Amino acid sequence: MVKQASSSPSSPVTITVSSGGKGGPIRSMGLTSPVPRSSVSNNPNSPLSGRGNRGSSGGRRTSAGGRYDEEVVSSEYVTYTVHIPPTPDHNTVSASQTSLNEDDKNFGKPERSFISGTIFTGGFNSVTRGHVMECSMERKETMKSGMQCGMKGCDEKAMQGKSSRGPCECGFKICRECYLDCIGNGGGHCPGCKEPYKDVSDDDGSSYDDACSEAEDQALPLPSMADFKLDKRLSLVKSFKAPNQDFDHTRWLYETKGTYGYGNAVWPKDEYGFGSGVNGFEHPPDFGGKTRRPLTRKVVVSAAILSPYRLLVVIRLVALGFFLTWRIRNPNREAMWLWGMSITCELWFALSWLLDQLPKLCPVNRVTDLSVLKDRFESPNLRNPKGRSDLPGMDVFVSTADPEKEPPLVTANTILSILAVDYPVEKVACYLSDDGGSLLTFEALAETASLARTWVPFCRKHGIEPRNPEAYFGQKRDFLKNKVRLDFVRERRRVKREYDEFKVRINSLPESIRRRSDAYNAHEELRAKKKQMEMGGNLSEPIKVPKATWMADGSHWPGTWSSAEADHSRGDHAGIIQAMLAPPNAEPVFGAEADGENLIDSTEVDTRLPMLVYVSREKRPGYDHNKKAGAMNALVRTSAIMSNGPFILNLDCDHYIYNSLALREGMCFMLDRGGDRICYVQFPQRFEGIDPNDRYANHNTVFFDVSMRALDGLQGPMYVGTGCIFRRTALYGFSPPRATEHHGWFGRRKMKLFLRKPKVVKKEEEEMALPIIDHNDDDADIESLLLPKRFGNSNSLAASIPVAEFQGRLLQDLQGKGHHGRPAGSLAVPREPLDAATVAEAISVISSFYEDKTEWGKRVGWIYGSVTEDVVTGYRMHNRGWRSIYCVTKRDAFRGTAPINLTDRLHQVLRWATGSVEIFFSRNNALFASRRMKFLQRVAYFNVGMYPFTSLFLIVYCFLPAVSLFTGQFIVQTLNVTFLVFLLMITLTLCFLAILEIKWSGINLHEWWRNEQFWLIGGTSAHPAAVMQGLLKVIAGVDISFTLTSKSATPDDGDDEFADLYVVKWSFLMVPPITIMMVNMIAIAVGVSRTMYSTFPQWSKLVGGVFFSLWVLCHLYPFAKGLMGRRGKVPTIVFVWSGLISIIVSLLWVYISPPSGRQDYMKFQFP
Repeated sequence: MVKQASSSPSSPVTITVSSGGKGGPIRSMGLTSPVPRSSVSNNPNSPLSGRGNRGSSGGRRTSAGGRYDEEVVSSEYVTYTVHIPPTPDHNTVSASQTSLNEDDKNFGKPERSFISGTIFTGGFNSVTRGHVMECSMERKETMKSGMQCGMKGCDEKAMQGKSSRGPCECGFKICRECYLDCIGNGGGHCPGCKEPYKDVSDDDGSSYDDACSEAEDQALPLPSMADFKLDKRLSLVKSFKAPNQDFDHTRWLYETKGTYGYGNAVWPKDEYGFGSGVNGFEHPPDFGGKTRRPLTRKVVVSAAILSPYRLLVVIRLVALGFFLTWRIRNPNREAMWLWGMSITCELWFALSWLLDQLPKLCPVNRVTDLSVLKDRFESPNLRNPKGRSDLPGMDVFVSTADPEKEPPLVTANTILSILAVDYPVEKVACYLSDDGGSLLTFEALAETASLARTWVPFCRKHGIEPRNPEAYFGQKRDFLKNKVRLDFVRERRRVKREYDEFKVRINSLPESIRRRSDAYNAHEELRAKKKQMEMGGNLSEPIKVPKATWMADGSHWPGTWSSAEADHSRGDHAGIIQAMLAPPNAEPVFGAEADGENLIDSTEVDTRLPMLVYVSREKRPGYDHNKKAGAMNALVRTSAIMSNGPFILNLDCDHYIYNSLALREGMCFMLDRGGDRICYVQFPQRFEGIDPNDRYANHNTVFFDVSMRALDGLQGPMYVGTGCIFRRTALYGFSPPRATEHHGWFGRRKMKLFLRKPKVVKKEEEEMALPIIDHNDDDADIESLLLPKRFGNSNSLAASIPVAEFQGRLLQDLQGKGHHGRPAGSLAVPREPLDAATVAEAISVISSFYEDKTEWGKRVGWIYGSVTEDVVTGYRMHNRGWRSIYCVTKRDAFRGTAPINLTDRLHQVLRWATGSVEIFFSRNNALFASRRMKFLQRVAYFNVGMYPFTSLFLIVYCFLPAVSLFTGQFIVQTLNVTFLVFLLMITLTLCFLAILEIKWSGINLHEWWRNEQFWLIGGTSAHPAAVMQGLLKVIAGVDISFTLTSKSATPDDGDDEFADLYVVKWSFLMVPPITIMMVNMIAIAVGVSRTMYSTFPQWSKLVGGVFFSLWVLCHLYPFAKGLMGRRGKVPTIVFVWSGLISIIVSLLWVYISPPSGRQDYMKFQFP
């Protein structure tokens, strides 16, 4: 007999059926809340209701909720073990102890006392239900005496009326004083059942039972027992065949903890502490008050900051207009070529500034309320009496491609932070995409899964933050702060030791794999030679034995080998899927006390772990695998079959979860009113391991805290490649349920669109599968016959689409009339088990040829054709009418690493800029955006494709001061008052705008200045190269390839944390900035010499040229500092040589072009 005990008194009736004979089949059935379950097979609200079991490759899947195959039980009798939850009429003594003890004593014997009063119903493809008629369990009475008041702290005699039940039909005993207090201060509600008293007069309560028989005389809405007068002890379970019947409150009351309503008779404030009301308690709050509160709130930037900011933008725009007009009307007749180049550059800079500034006019901030999320989705209610989590599932994607550039230890820490996230365990599934097919990554992930069994319970028990062990143990702050458990120090020491051993094992994996493979390969060579001898072959002939990579179990690794043999190279290997951690149980599983095997005491901690899957897609020669975008799409298909979470979190391997509540913060936006129009929630990127001065603007705070916040006030921020929660249906290419088209000038005229056909519903609404239908040519109707063409020929993948759409809907009470929503509690059911047929189906969808003749990468999933697939993917979603949200949490949601080396940083910027040029020359240019995109959002996306071209004008403008000093001319004929006033106004408005941006974004002046400096560094190095590469690709079809950005591993003890900052790696991208610096320094020397030796020195032109040259050099200072390497390591002779060369060149220029009137001083003759 198999025994399955309830984990808590509120757990459902659990029935374990096993044959009385030996080795008989086992069938598990469970009773859940009396509402239809949102499983694929037995929930009438499910999109696949009536379609039969969802199978894969012809296999049948068994549901944990009670579906089972019909079996013939050959035993003589069947034993049942029924654990009945405590109810108002049946309060068992310590249900968690008595029931378990009795079960252990009578293991293997039929319990007739449990089955005698229960009617079991059920059948094929339905959940077995138990109707409890009578309970013969002996129990001890723990309640007060029947004649005493039931209020806490009161021992007065209870009131007596016409019957002995008390003033309320629930039978709650209460004295007269407490009764009057409840009527006066408690709103006239009974403390026991929370229902209003039938009579609230101040007499002796003689009229309270006038309506007692009203409820008893009514027939409860049971289809099979409609005319039967129900006994109050009968536990009724609503038949799934009649989902439209009303919910029976009495039945729900009976099957829950024993009280109806919000808490006990006196309820502490916010469920945790004591309030300030009578006797230290608050009155019971409104049950639905919190759940109706919004999950999110928009915080508009203060008008005292935003209004002057917008005014300054207008003033600067007007000043630029007058300045450029004046410049055009007043050319420099003495140097028209210089004037022409300068005015062209200035016109482009004005346009570039305008494109960058316009989307910043509407910045917003947003906050979430996690307490409301918990009350709405994880608290007991009518449809979810157990209080199971009703949150949607979340699939987390982590991508890696090369274990040499992306160390396995970094990836392992990211995985551990995901497994320990504060989100329902059964709703999380983590997928690691290893695009290199490396055995090192595979075995490192297996080690990570082993460590997670200790690390995750430790984090949950002690509230560890962050839940990345490397980051946590590397913190320099006091780790004892706010820790109150006495066993924390001891357990932390043990876990730290275990993690150190884990790091050693990870570091030793490459050598271990090499030695193992060498040993097996040597053994294979000996076997081959022995076989050659047995066959009588020539021993002198060499035997070719492939140098394979071997797994620990003595089998060939199906992925990439170190020898790169056929079918085992980086671009030619089979697809691999391995579930490292199986899907967890639906009920919490508590651990054991600390012993030799368990490092920590986890008796009070849920030790379940989320599902963890290793995925390496198939790669074959002749197929374009589309780099990271192709790997992400493979994960989308795999996860759809294995877990099918309606929401997807995408992370890079070096970006870990720094805030364990980050997923809940993002889901607040997805599940709030209007959240069905949100395609993704983007979090800002925060970085660690960056030098304190942030020499190369690695934090990029101006973009993440200024530009992205401003875009959030429009249609939403861009997708930046990591730290983003997607709606799965949006990734599938579907349009939102509602959209707005913008017509007229600047999109001022709006037109609402309802892109999904409303269903004709009855008065009693039925939730059906919502078809995703569009009405315009771009978004064609999606029918079942078109699904294979769009998504491929996997039936399981096609069947998962409506399920994901249904699970991602808002709750019904948040939707307006006529809109589709899901019923509350529909996701509070166990996940279907994972079987071999499902994994086999998942293998088929990651094959190299699966995407042929489909729309993957064109409309579905991550979009192909650009090295910046993230921006294009987000643009396509916004173009369909979706909106996105920017979620800035108080504690950083995610943290990662960034390249602090100058060369690596320039190559990273080069990749981004090249992707922008590709966007500009493609159909993803915002000029071709649909009318569903807002005007300012379109401007922002257009600027994404335009900004690299600014570098061409920027390089010219950086040389103009030097040319001016060499020639003695300037961009204007004279530095008159008008030019200086315009220049002063433009500069001051820029400074004030920067100050106000700092005020509403929260950045500091140092970060703003670093961003300005690197804008010029990147604009004179990486951006021009990106423009050239983009033009070559468009014109000549030259493909663009980039190498992975190396992820920095944790430095060893004693090593400099910022050692990479001082490493000088030569790159062709450094040539333009070095040339600009040298030319400007020489020009300053030449200009000063020319002016000093001139008969009529023109100091105004010298000052103008020197000012702009110094402006260029100040911006390039971090670049020059990076070229010098480590401070103090550059020999002094280098500076001597540099100064000497500059002086010689300056003197040569003065000799070649001597100042007029002083020729005699410049004559030179050899002796």
